[in-house]
Amino acid sequence: MKISAENHVYSMSAHNKSAASCQPGETVIFETQDCFSNQIQSEEVLFESTDWETINPATGPLNIEGAEPGDTLKVEIKRIELKNQGVMITSPEMGFLEEFITDSETKIIPIEDNKAVFNDQIKIDLNPMIGVIGTSPGKNEKAVPCGTPASHGGNMDTKVIKEGSTLYLPVKVPGAMLAMGDLHAAMGDGEVVVTGIEIAGEVTVKVDLIKDKDLSDPIVETEAAFYTIASGTDLDAAAKKASNNMFRFLKERLPLSNNEIAMLMSIICDLQVSQVVDPEKTARMRVDKEVLKDYDLKY
Repeated sequence: MKISAENHVYSMSAHNKSAASCQPGETVIFETQDCFSNQIQSEEVLFESTDWETINPATGPLNIEGAEPGDTLKVEIKRIELKNQGVMITSPEMGFLEEFITDSETKIIPIEDNKAVFNDQIKIDLNPMIGVIGTSPGKNEKAVPCGTPASHGGNMDTKVIKEGSTLYLPVKVPGAMLAMGDLHAAMGDGEVVVTGIEIAGEVTVKVDLIKDKDLSDPIVETEAAFYTIASGTDLDAAAKKASNNMFRFLKERLPLSNNEIAMLMSIICDLQVSQVVDPEKTARMRVDKEVLKDYDLKY
């Protein structure tokens, strides 16, 4: 099954109509626009000329049959395919470096030989990732614009949400209502100038359900690690929440005291920044699987 990029939403809401439905265990392809709804195709087009109302479209939502509030949606990211060029912008008063930016600029970045060509001297290894991915907020919660992250996921801009990773998301409405977009060919932690290399493409995922397993905030699993992801009004709030969520994750899986888990986290867990430029900020905490291999950590 493939969901066309023509089927998209600009906010995640319990009132969105599904674009498609699937059974747990099915594989689905999401065709996505870039974060500017593909409006910027040349360096002559500046950000100010785009329609702000069409920023960060998320393809979907996908209804997963049998998903109910209190379940966990398991999303295995099988493949991310990118188009042949990406785009970046700078604009005054946007991002973490606004005191240095006086003029708007658009930069088109070709994708050649699995590299992003910044200029003749700088060619960057690709790290295809999903910037916006999430389920619907609960029926009594406000709709969340796709540019904003929250407990349902959304614009987390987290570079470990990539090919080969598994993302666990809370189910807050029947069907879960999965949507995604805002792909990046590459992005540094923080996304300090507001954009990574924004690009259109396709994402192939396998979706499944873990019944009756409630989840407060997203978790990412890679071959090497687990990450708890959290967003907050500022980076301190996001970091605190990600840390608390990691404590709870480990407490459920390790036969250790609270003090031992806290000490262990201070040794082996890494607190990392995902992004600092969205309306809510996003942090993550990483725990390495190898250190705890005798406990065989699983979601």
